[in-house]
This record gives sequence, structure tokens and C-alpha cells, in this order.
Amino acid sequence: MSDQNLVELQGIHKAFGDNVVLAGVDLSVARGEVIVIAGPSGSGKSTMLRCVNGLETPDRGEITFDGRPVKPGKGLSALRAEIGFVFQQFHLFPHMSVLDNIVLAPTKVKGVARDAARTRGQELLERVGIAEKAHQFPAELSGGQQQRVAIARALAMDPKLMLFDEPTSALDPEMIREVLDVMRDLAREGMTMLVVTHEMGFAREVCDRLVFIDGGLIVEEGPPAEFFANAQSERAREFVDKIIHH
Repeated sequence: MSDQNLVELQGIHKAFGDNVVLAGVDLSVARGEVIVIAGPSGSGKSTMLRCVNGLETPDRGEITFDGRPVKPGKGLSALRAEIGFVFQQFHLFPHMSVLDNIVLAPTKVKGVARDAARTRGQELLERVGIAEKAHQFPAELSGGQQQRVAIARALAMDPKLMLFDEPTSALDPEMIREVLDVMRDLAREGMTMLVVTHEMGFAREVCDRLVFIDGGLIVEEGPPAEFFANAQSERAREFVDKIIHH
């Protein structure tokens, strides 16, 4: 494994019962690279993300993160602490204020002093554009604001990698942009990101490489402009046509 690659997947297979979801996926992610993973529903995109941070264990194949194997065992929680994960649903604790949601993991998992964690939490809320919401509860926020809190919460652990699993698909159209803007800024700052999304405008503008997955395999990958202009495989061309004429 080369030093510049933060993540390596080799020969990843995963089935749920008879349903083969990943059928031999190989992917290397360089440090600072932003990769968008696209493809039809049920093509294994989310499962692949969940394998990267050990939420799912592949049936076969190997994954390394920052030179360490991702596998069940005592090292997994330490490794997972270095990977931020933002889901479709926001998973915020409803009974805690926005700031307390952000402060929880750094103080509990990393032992960061509460005052330092609060200061940093406030900075992160500033960064995602909702500093004034610190003392409100999640239910008082819009979906787009809640998702930005979820991103701030993931960033509070100072992750080396951010995983986004369809982060805007549960949002109303007018809120999608505010979340994508935060992700765009993160990408510009050099965060390594793996993003499962249908937002192809974001892919075209922000990502270094688009990985198209279908039937549990990476069918093709390349710079987004090239992919949209000149998809090689029939499945990828169908996908592009659908998106462009959507």
C-alpha cells in the first residue's frame, strides 16, 4: 500500500443471504481525494461505505484505512473514531441541545476537556453556518440545519476521512444546496471524502473521481466531466441519460 492512499479496498465481497451486494470491489482512495459513488438503487453503494468504517464486515476481501486493517476486534473503535459518517437520516439525540450533540463524542470517546470541546463545537457550528442554533434542540431546526449539525458533529472528532451516505436525499429541495455548500467547502479544504449521492451537479463540480457501481461491481470510474461526456459502458450511459433528462 502506498503512503498517499488513505483507504484501500481489495476484492470486497458481501452478500445478505442470497442477495450478492458487492461482488469483488477494488478501490484506492488517495489522501485529499473526493470521490462520488454513483449508481442505481441497490447497487451496493451504501454497503461499500459501511464496510469502509467497519459497520459491515465483508465476506471476503481486505480493507485498509491509514495503513491499518479494518476488521472486527479491539482496534476497530479507535479506527472508527477517525472516520466521520453522515447518514441520510441525521441521527441527532433529540433530548440534547445542538451543541451538546457535537460535544458528546469528543468528550466521551477522546477525553477532550468539556470547555475545549464546547469552544471547538461553537467554531464548527460557525463553519456550517448555524452558530446561532447552538442552544436549540434538533426538533426546532429544519432538515437542512439538522444535517449541517450532523456534519459538524462528525468533524468534531477531527476525522481523517468523511463518509456521506446520500446526505441530501431526505431533504426538501430548498435545503439541499445549504448542505452541499458545506460539503463543497470541506472538499476545498482538502478533506478526504467518499460521497454516495444522486446530486450530479455536485459530483461534476467538486469530485476528483466518479465511481460508477452497478450489480455489486465498479463498472467504470474517472473524472466526472469525462464520465458525463463519454460513459463507456451501456449501464453507465443509461444512468447518465436518466440524470440528464430527469
